[in-house]
Order: sequence, then structure tokens, then C-alpha cells
Amino acid sequence: QVQLVDSGGGSVQPGGSLRLSCVASGSVGSINIRGWYREAPGKQRELVAVITGGGRINYADSVKGRFTISRDNAKNTAYLQMNNLKPEDTAVYYCNAEDADSWYWGQGTPVTVSS
Repeated sequence: QVQLVDSGGGSVQPGGSLRLSCVASGSVGSINIRGWYREAPGKQRELVAVITGGGRINYADSVKGRFTISRDNAKNTAYLQMNNLKPEDTAVYYCNAEDADSWYWGQGTPVTVSS
């Protein structure tokens, strides 16, 4: 069993920054933390930033140049540095990981960008 704990969300003004963290625990021997998705009120969950199996990084067009994903495999941890936040970035952010059997999700960390 794998557990993901994501954290680091909060309330910021437009232009502010936040750094999200995701820590995997449990049966992490073959776990691969892929990255981050988000779900805004009334909208479907969407990809924000992921690291593919080949190490390629994919960002949503809306966050390119503002968000940076990184991963520390030794610590089973991933990060999402979010700069120049905009009101449209307001959402619950979910960490995502996979192993040979399943996808896993964190509990979500809310981000609110408002003046």
C-alpha cells in the first residue's frame, strides 16, 4: 500500500509564490511520483505538471514559465514551485504516483489566489 501526503497550499495574492510538496510512504519500492494535477470548483481534474517515465517533463500550457516540478527519488518526494500565481490557479492540487498495479492520489492541498 502506498500513501501520498501533499502539502504546502495556502492563500496568496496574485503574483505570489507557493511550493507544494508530495511525500510517498508505505510500499514505495517501485513507486514513481508522476507529478501534480488540480481540480478547480466546478471543473474536471486537469494535469498541471508531470514527469514521464522517460524523464520528460510536461506542463499545462497555462503554467509554463511559472511552475517548476522537481523530484527527489531518494526521498520519495516531489515538489511543485509555483511563481507568479494567478486567480485562475485557484484549485485543489493533487499529487499523483503510480506503480505496476495502480495510480495513487494525495489527499489534496488547496491553493487560493485572491486579492
